[in-house]
Amino acid sequence: MYATTTALPLQQPPETCTQGHRSTLILPTAEGGSICLLCLSNLLSNPKSPTVHLSYALSQLSQALSQPQFFHSLLTLHSHFLISPLVSVLSNFDDEPIAKQTIDLIQRFCDGSSSSGNGNEEVRREFVARVSDWLSSGSLAWSRRQLYMDCNLYGCIRNKDILVFNLVSGLQLSNDEIQGEIMFVLYRSSVLHYTYIGDDGADILLAYCPKILHISLDILMKSQSDDVRLNCVAFLTVLAQRGFFQSACSDHVWSTDTFVADNFMQKTEHLIDGPPLEVLFSEAVKGPLLSSDSQVQIATLDLIFRYLSSADVSGKECQVFVEQNIADYIFEILRLSGSKDPIVNSSIQVLDLLSNAEGAFRQRLAIGFSTLVPILRYVAEIPFQPVQYRLLKLMLDCILNCPGIVSVCSGEEIASILVGMLIKHIDMLPETFSLSCSILVAIMKCSSPRGNESLAASVKDASQSAVSICLDNVQTDTDQILHFLYLLKEAYTFAREDNFSISSNVGLRVCIIDILKLQILPWFMMVINDVEEAIILGVIETLHSILLQDLNDDTRNFAESLVSSSWFSALFGCLGLFPSEKMKWRVYLIFSSIVDALLGVDSGQPIRDAALHLPADPTDLLFLLGQKSIHNLELLSCQSGVLLVLYVSSLYNDRIADDKLVLASLEQFILLNSSDFLCRVSESVTIELIVNLYGLYRGYAKLSYQIPYSPEAERILFQLLGDKDWDSLSTKIHLTSLRWLFQQEKLCKSLSDQILKFCRCNGSIGDNVVHNHEIHQKVNLHAFAELITSGTTLEQ
Repeated sequence: MYATTTALPLQQPPETCTQGHRSTLILPTAEGGSICLLCLSNLLSNPKSPTVHLSYALSQLSQALSQPQFFHSLLTLHSHFLISPLVSVLSNFDDEPIAKQTIDLIQRFCDGSSSSGNGNEEVRREFVARVSDWLSSGSLAWSRRQLYMDCNLYGCIRNKDILVFNLVSGLQLSNDEIQGEIMFVLYRSSVLHYTYIGDDGADILLAYCPKILHISLDILMKSQSDDVRLNCVAFLTVLAQRGFFQSACSDHVWSTDTFVADNFMQKTEHLIDGPPLEVLFSEAVKGPLLSSDSQVQIATLDLIFRYLSSADVSGKECQVFVEQNIADYIFEILRLSGSKDPIVNSSIQVLDLLSNAEGAFRQRLAIGFSTLVPILRYVAEIPFQPVQYRLLKLMLDCILNCPGIVSVCSGEEIASILVGMLIKHIDMLPETFSLSCSILVAIMKCSSPRGNESLAASVKDASQSAVSICLDNVQTDTDQILHFLYLLKEAYTFAREDNFSISSNVGLRVCIIDILKLQILPWFMMVINDVEEAIILGVIETLHSILLQDLNDDTRNFAESLVSSSWFSALFGCLGLFPSEKMKWRVYLIFSSIVDALLGVDSGQPIRDAALHLPADPTDLLFLLGQKSIHNLELLSCQSGVLLVLYVSSLYNDRIADDKLVLASLEQFILLNSSDFLCRVSESVTIELIVNLYGLYRGYAKLSYQIPYSPEAERILFQLLGDKDWDSLSTKIHLTSLRWLFQQEKLCKSLSDQILKFCRCNGSIGDNVVHNHEIHQKVNLHAFAELITSGTTLEQ
């Protein structure tokens, strides 16, 4: 590595020096002089040498080492000769400049030996061994010169137990700077120990637990130096990683050297008579948390996180930290952080752990909530930011448990930030997505944002973005979909007309219905056989919640969209896949609400009344319908529910069972219950409904020419119609049913009279009519018009 120079060749050294030492120990310099290594060694090793002579000798040696030929000769011929004298200088002289000169020379020796052609690592190893021997000797008095003693190669230390004992004993010195350097040596030696020894080796530091923790925390609490704090925090972090804090709280301590440990314990007994360890810990970290050095703050936060995240730490320790105002300190750090990533990450991690204190922490969280909002804006800009999830969890906890914490302005700002996240990061983590939806819901449920059009617009944008995240990703998490459905459900409730002025044009409700009809419903029909039961239940509950809102045209149109999509058949398929009581209850409830929306309020009550008793299989439903229900009110209730399900589903061409089986069950119902069912069926299951249903399936039978029918059942039904006033216009009627009814000679005159009467009474109000049960609904006049234009006759 040594470059050639233009200097004159080195002269031959003299045969002896002035002290008569042989020439083999004399090395010439480039200036024409020479250095006797033995004379230099004697000067350096003598503790009574004048410091001025010592300093001059060290400077001359340093100058000579800058000469490649001299340095090469020294390392090649006498590489170990000056090791002991240089270490003696560090121990014998309490002089900072000399110590720095010596450290510089030792470093140059070590670097030169490592990078030289002979690869001589022994020089470095011997320096480490001699320094550790001096530290372990016990005859050495602590002073400032120990600041410059360093150990890099842990394996060269011969008596590690004694070394650690002397280092730990040195911590009791009042000198702040010495304590900081001892902390650094302890930190480095402990890291090397655990690196080379591994988890199975003897832990020499555990013998000093818990007092080494008390001493270290006491130093951290009292020190005003950031360098000392940083070294102290680094050492405590290593101890925390090794479980020392847990060992300190246990009933026993494992010692590798009983004599050394007992000796140390006797010397430090007075140090652990103070407050409990967790109290001392919380007090000790306050100073570093207030440091102007962000590196110290981050290291301290990481130490707290390491301690609180241990499996053995309970909510009690977290509560102590909260009571000692650590959360307040962290909120202040966040406020002044300028949203710098490392300090934000460390702060949020610790706050998340402190939240285990629950009630005590929530009071502090409410105070610091406003600080979290600008932090949210920062982390929301970064995809997969490490603490996004923890920050959102903290904010949700505060919103849910601190009523009134969200003002109108803060609610709008948070919602705007979350919308930005949903738009920009479509591949966000499922947990982050779920929390974002939950926070939006929590804000909507607060009293202050009601009628807030800006918030409604944000929720609208969030819903439109969230649907893409959920439905376009084949790996969408179940919980993610459920939270999105929950967002849609609550957004629709939030957008109630009485929450907003008439002039409001946000369109949130229309947006939600469009998402459900145009995106959720088609997707659900496509994946219905592949998704989990929880998703099916979530979709049913969400759609059901829309139907339960105020009955209006939007609700009716939405119900028609469902039944037009073979909704009844699809849900009976779900019951086949998941025949649980919960699923069956949900399915029949939404069936009843669809009936309410299409036929009028409470029209679906028979289905609700019988939901617990109705079977999950459509074939079993038909079996119930074909039973004799006289003197059996429970069976009659079930039959009323079955008739409504059959009527509404078939009205929209959704055939839940084979036409032949349905017609046979209807005929059996008429044959067995004709003498009594008219006076006992539910008000919602009228004779008109039965006639329309019977006419529909007779029409199907006529079209197929393969379905037999019962003339006796037909005769009984026509006889009942002749004995009772009935009106085919009181319910919606399928065109196939209407055509078949008009083709029956016995009914044609009665039907014509009904139409004529309807036209006379309602010609001025179009197709909106009021009939029995005081229900407003639409008569399907298109069916009559189509029947007339088709030219249907009795013979057809």
